Amino acid sequence: MEKGQLVELTIEDMSSEGQGIGKTEDGFVVFVPHAVVGDKVKATLTKVKKNYAFSILEEIEEESPFRNREFDCRICGGCPLGILQYEKQLEIKENQVCSKLERLAGVKFAAADQDGAAANGPVFHSIIGMRDDDNDGDGPFRYRNKATMAISHSKHETLIGFNKAKSNDVIDCSDCYLQPLTVAAAAMATKEFILQTKGWFTGMTVKTAFGTGQVMIVYDIVDKGAIERMMPQADLLIDLLDEAIYNLGSYDDGEPAFTLECVALRWEKKSDKGYHGPKRYDTMILAGSNTIVDEMTLPDGPVMQFEISPESFYQVNTAQMQRLYGVVRDYCSKAIADNAEDADGKPLILDLYCGVGTIGLCVADLAEKVVGIEVVRDAVVDANRNAVINGVVNAFYVCGKAEEEIGHVLEESGDLSGRGTIAILDPPRAGCRPELLEAIAKAGGTGAEHIVYVSCDPATLGRDIKILMDYGYKLEEATPVDMFPHTGHVETVVLMTRK
Repeated sequence: MEKGQLVELTIEDMSSEGQGIGKTEDGFVVFVPHAVVGDKVKATLTKVKKNYAFSILEEIEEESPFRNREFDCRICGGCPLGILQYEKQLEIKENQVCSKLERLAGVKFAAADQDGAAANGPVFHSIIGMRDDDNDGDGPFRYRNKATMAISHSKHETLIGFNKAKSNDVIDCSDCYLQPLTVAAAAMATKEFILQTKGWFTGMTVKTAFGTGQVMIVYDIVDKGAIERMMPQADLLIDLLDEAIYNLGSYDDGEPAFTLECVALRWEKKSDKGYHGPKRYDTMILAGSNTIVDEMTLPDGPVMQFEISPESFYQVNTAQMQRLYGVVRDYCSKAIADNAEDADGKPLILDLYCGVGTIGLCVADLAEKVVGIEVVRDAVVDANRNAVINGVVNAFYVCGKAEEEIGHVLEESGDLSGRGTIAILDPPRAGCRPELLEAIAKAGGTGAEHIVYVSCDPATLGRDIKILMDYGYKLEEATPVDMFPHTGHVETVVLMTRK
């Protein structure tokens, strides 16, 4: 194969970036942008490697039956799978997760029987997708409860939207079909404010609590000095935002669908010498309360409430979060049943990378004690408050690095040593630090009996599963959950047991 060569392909698969993948007659792999599974295309090779090549699409000779004609948004590149029908998206994601875990973790999944069990290996369950009646009938659209947008200024215009893929260019976006209507309303009000005052923001985040309709808007500013310039104009900003959110409509009883509860400013902290972690921010509440409150109902549990602050982590898809946590709860129940003969009472559950405490609080009734560990101090404050709000008295949250705090937690929970330990992991996309995996494997001298790992990247999940297997753990089950329809991302939950 040579650069500039024209090839004819049938697209057989798609990458997580949304590129079609086809093979020439002699099996050479070619990536084709803007092509989908089932397309027959002509493409010109632009970069040729040893076993594969990149190309540009020249012609679609025969369109795929899986193309989505209702939604094909390529404005910013954030929805690479949006050109596919949703059921086909789910099929592709399920296959990608399964193949990556098998390849990177070195496992072979076995087919599950009617009871969900398999005798010859770990079980891989079908992906859990969104339903048509989710989000008041929007299904896999308008599902994101958090939008982070960039703001770009010039002499002639202000752009508010999302960065173009692999670029810092801001794509002005009056509406995004993954975001609730609150996002577009807040963006338009912000533009009006900037037009009237020359207000200078570098970005904005809109958080929407789907269960309560409460809205939080956080503006990025260059530094603390910008607050002085901002304060004389603060009332105008609040009025514009409040009116825009209120005008989104109301329910039959007259109650507004959404209410503006918090407006905040934040600026980046100067990092300590030698600090290489994620960005840290100082925050000031401009108007309203310090938090918003969301509600969530588990499949087999009560209604729970969670406070969310400007810097705390919260799953972005509320409808799927309930199903994701349902899988976590199911895996914890299986772990407890597996350990029932040896355990003397309920287990200790470690909720690592706990955020605002949502996962740990959702399984607290299964545990003697839940201890969450989180490095973001504001999130720890939220987690402890969320425990109080929900009447959970056996959950405790501490601030620090999980690998450094596990030993202290186990020392203080020595009376639970005979009851088993379940470690729940929900790390960022980069996965777990090797020091943490080692700490879990050696916790209490023998290691946690069970691990429930929640991952948003199957590649780093496969890597970490392999490391844990080397420490003596066995992969039992895996379930993907589509938290991010139309994108290349997918969440996966796995259950591992110490041999």
